[in-house]
Amino acid sequence: MPTSRPARVLIVDDSALMRQMLTAILSTDPGIEVIGTAPDPLVAREKIKALNPDVLTLDVEMPRMDGLAFLEKLMTLRPMPVVMVSSLTDKGAEVTMRAMELGAVDVFCKPMDSASGGLQARGPELVAKVKAAAAARVRSLTDRPRTPPHQLAVTTLYQSTDRLVAIGSSTGGVEALRDIVLALPPDAPPIVITQHIPPKFSASFADRLNGLAAVRVKEASDGERIVAGHVYIAPGDRHLAIKRSGAQLITHCYDGPLVTGHKPSVNVLFQSVAETCGAKAVGVILTGMGRDGAEGLLAMRKAGASTIGEDESSCVVYGMPKVAFEIGAVERQVPLSRIAEEILRVCRQDAARK
Repeated sequence: MPTSRPARVLIVDDSALMRQMLTAILSTDPGIEVIGTAPDPLVAREKIKALNPDVLTLDVEMPRMDGLAFLEKLMTLRPMPVVMVSSLTDKGAEVTMRAMELGAVDVFCKPMDSASGGLQARGPELVAKVKAAAAARVRSLTDRPRTPPHQLAVTTLYQSTDRLVAIGSSTGGVEALRDIVLALPPDAPPIVITQHIPPKFSASFADRLNGLAAVRVKEASDGERIVAGHVYIAPGDRHLAIKRSGAQLITHCYDGPLVTGHKPSVNVLFQSVAETCGAKAVGVILTGMGRDGAEGLLAMRKAGASTIGEDESSCVVYGMPKVAFEIGAVERQVPLSRIAEEILRVCRQDAARK
């Protein structure tokens, strides 16, 4: 999208009131222009042809055509940045996770009290997500791999290292994390992840990955012992930090204020890993808007950890990795297709020296 003009947005929602409220919120920002609305995917299809929007906001539950079916057709024939608008329910989370797999770049959750001011209070979040989406690079479904990434070789070397891998991501991170986690062997070093994602959605995301991956993937809970072959994903409404209990590493999930504008915050995770694990950690920062995680990754590198940033060539949004690279937090930049291999290479190298 050219930076010289506002992001042109088409709102697709079957509720006339919701279309009106979303239009009012997005129109408060001079960097966004709402160029139209549609009550269903069939009308949206014609307006996309006529108006050529930069970003689409799409309600999950739509009449006349299933929202997922519409999204799949859109990302095949006319790929564009899409922000899903979903209810904060288990069903909404499951459908939206499927939408992210089809190429939606982000999700905005409608608060339960939308009609009484709850949506207005969340306006800045919606504006930020739409502007991030406008900067996103999306690919056609036909250009994306339809099979899981090749699983890397199993080796007992990982069991002998006490390395911990910490990963942070935001916009575009759901699919990036999927590619990395599915490539891991069952004995991979333990991995802790903070992805900017709403409550309920983190559990659904973990469950979906767990059903596909060779490693065990779960939403982190407070006080868990961290072990090899497991991936722990921060809850969508809690910070995830790492503590030590004797020789064991333990998860610490807790409520608290936003940090770098987020909860969970990548900076919170990375700072705790820097303090707890020092040189025995690997830090990875993936696609995302903003700067969350950059200072934390720098703290990890200063503590002796190996640090990896996703290369611009594969990022949906080259924001967080760019800031981290510019402040000297990234030791090496690697495209997404090689990040899992690079993580294991660093850990294998460390284990071989023991």
